[in-house]
Amino acid sequence: MEILGGPLFGVAAAGESHGPGITTLVFGCPAGLQIKRQDVQHYLNRRRPGGNKHGTPRNEKDKVIFLGGLFFDKDHDAMLAGPEVQVSADGAEFGTQTYEMGYTTGEPIAAVVLSTSNKSRHYEQFAGSQGEARPGHTDLVKHHKSKGFVDYRGGGRSSYRSAVSDVIGGSIARLFLQETFGTVFLSSICQVGDLKAEKSLTDLFTGHTADGKLIDQTIETMENGVIHSVDTEFAVAAGELIKQTRIKGDSIGAMVEVVGVNMPALVGEPLYQSLKLRLMGSLGGLHAVRGCEIGAGAAVVSRVGSENNDPIRRDGYQGNNHGGMLGGITTGMPLVVRVAFKPTSTITHQQQSVRKNLEEIDYQLHKGRHDPCVGVRAGVTLESRMAIEVMNGVLMHQAGRVDPQNFQLF
Repeated sequence: MEILGGPLFGVAAAGESHGPGITTLVFGCPAGLQIKRQDVQHYLNRRRPGGNKHGTPRNEKDKVIFLGGLFFDKDHDAMLAGPEVQVSADGAEFGTQTYEMGYTTGEPIAAVVLSTSNKSRHYEQFAGSQGEARPGHTDLVKHHKSKGFVDYRGGGRSSYRSAVSDVIGGSIARLFLQETFGTVFLSSICQVGDLKAEKSLTDLFTGHTADGKLIDQTIETMENGVIHSVDTEFAVAAGELIKQTRIKGDSIGAMVEVVGVNMPALVGEPLYQSLKLRLMGSLGGLHAVRGCEIGAGAAVVSRVGSENNDPIRRDGYQGNNHGGMLGGITTGMPLVVRVAFKPTSTITHQQQSVRKNLEEIDYQLHKGRHDPCVGVRAGVTLESRMAIEVMNGVLMHQAGRVDPQNFQLF
């Protein structure tokens, strides 16, 4: 069973790239958090196919529909003002209203995002034992792992479309963390191919607290950019590089910087529930990721301890080479992770490959719509996964501080 996060706050999901939709269950959110559908929709809009001209041409609306886990007793009409769902089955037509807003009840939150732009005929060349295997993709291993009972359309669950659930669960986590601690999660593309940004989120956010005006300005800069980067000059050049790569029928890799600011300290455990372990597994486990580093990352190899250790004074840490964690426990400094994405596996160049029965072939893609650079749309999912892991860590930390007053009924 696959669960993102957990054991106290987590996300379970189902649905394939070209299936009817993606279903999400978010469990463990404390009762009393106000959820507005549009707040979650904002983050889905950043992830959705067709949301950036340098991403996939597939255009999905990706409208989230909430079906459970919310309630607002003071105004049922406002609560049930969400999209109407219409169903036609066995000759009967019926519909129901869904949640537009409400407060979490502490019970699982259910959501669905329907798929409406899936062109499954584009994937016929991958069907059955005679189907071709795309180099760098999961076609071959998933076919044999499932004994041939696999949804090959768009890669099934291996598609980045399944990250819809990450963003829904992460949106709820980040709403809770922002309301409780003022925590905000940001991401910026900092490298595309050999092209590197000169400005970074790490340079902007250097202390225990981050100014709200600076956060808002940074978000506005990135959302209005050619690609989602704090370095506007780099964004223009990187956008052109991605465009030219697409024209050549190829793909290109990217590095994305993810930062949590206004972080609560003392989140995480020293070993098996280390936040470092969980973040490297969660962010490093996202589709197409091939590297994950924290704080100063690989640069620490060439340093000596006196250069790398962050000084400590009464008001806190004076540097952040440690990337917001020591011993897998947060220090309150910005949480800093950089994630490296490989070039998109699906390209139009001819390549050596096999059919799923291992007959050797010269493979070439017939049809399809794909991101030339996976990193373009990945930032919001990385932010979401970071929020989920931090949220779970916060609840685990709180579980160690039991107050008998919270266990009284009368």
